[in-house]
Amino acid sequence: MASSLLNGAEYAGLMRRVSPKGLGFGGSGLGGKNLNLRRLALVSPARIGVVKRAVPRCSVSASRPASQPRFIQHKKEAFWFYRFLSIVYDHVINPGHWTEDMRDDALEPADLYDRNMVVVDVGGGTGFTTLGIVKHVDAKNVTILDQSPHQLAKARQKEPLKECKIIEGDAEDLPFKTDYADRYISAGSIEYWPDPQRGIREAYRVLKLGGKACLIGPVYPTFWLSRFFADAWMLFPKEEEYIEWFEKAGFKDIQLKRIGPKWYRGVRRHGLIMGCSVTGVKAASGDSPLQLGPKAEDVSKPVNRFVFLLRFLLGVMAATYYVLVPIYMWLKDQIVPKGRPI
Repeated sequence: MASSLLNGAEYAGLMRRVSPKGLGFGGSGLGGKNLNLRRLALVSPARIGVVKRAVPRCSVSASRPASQPRFIQHKKEAFWFYRFLSIVYDHVINPGHWTEDMRDDALEPADLYDRNMVVVDVGGGTGFTTLGIVKHVDAKNVTILDQSPHQLAKARQKEPLKECKIIEGDAEDLPFKTDYADRYISAGSIEYWPDPQRGIREAYRVLKLGGKACLIGPVYPTFWLSRFFADAWMLFPKEEEYIEWFEKAGFKDIQLKRIGPKWYRGVRRHGLIMGCSVTGVKAASGDSPLQLGPKAEDVSKPVNRFVFLLRFLLGVMAATYYVLVPIYMWLKDQIVPKGRPI
């Protein structure tokens, strides 16, 4: 599996020196290599520029701010989206975006070395990621949490997960006590969080001192058409946004590992639904030092049914584009000779 690893301090320094184009999103030069960031910053002087480490403003070349949720970034739309998607999720979505080798590669930085660890899998859905977790940790010590009962019903059917605790819950308001778990895992969930900073703050709170969070999620595209559909569908964070959210929550030793399907050959310009694995260590017991106001979305409030239906349908249309992208990339991989960029 092609992947590369960056730690938070090195990444922050890189982002101050190298433009996003210089990071190689448009090609496959980063696949399968651990980056020498100082060398990368010096090799391409033409690409050197200034990039402020702040959440990007809305523009044709920057993602919409996290404060402006996309059509399926609301919990209610996501609930109904997965009401239907859960029927085919493991058989249609995962093969194109979240394969077993990608899963194992992404979980490696989580350092699941002890079968007695207490692990929470937040946004665990059908349990596909949990199947990777229970290879290393006893199922009785693992809790799967998701807001979708339809997704969790699929998880309950998987024999290796029979001893897992399976509960419905909100990633931004976890039903676990402070300093509860040794590991926090969340894969393919952050894209539906109206307030990603709040969810990562919760990850910090529920971990024990020295515990590690591992968050696996999308990366933002650079190709214009992919950007359009990404901004319409759900949250596709930029890599520097992940690092910033972890830092603000209080995590230390932050690292970001790039992942992707093998047939993409390291190409990241279309974005990836599963594009990076970000880890951080809880350095002090207790709650996160970050204080936040009320939650961005109150799911108990009534919604306008017409607006809800319109948002839902537009979000589904945008999602369809990303069902087709891995097929397009697979065809290119079959046609273009190995060793040549696609």
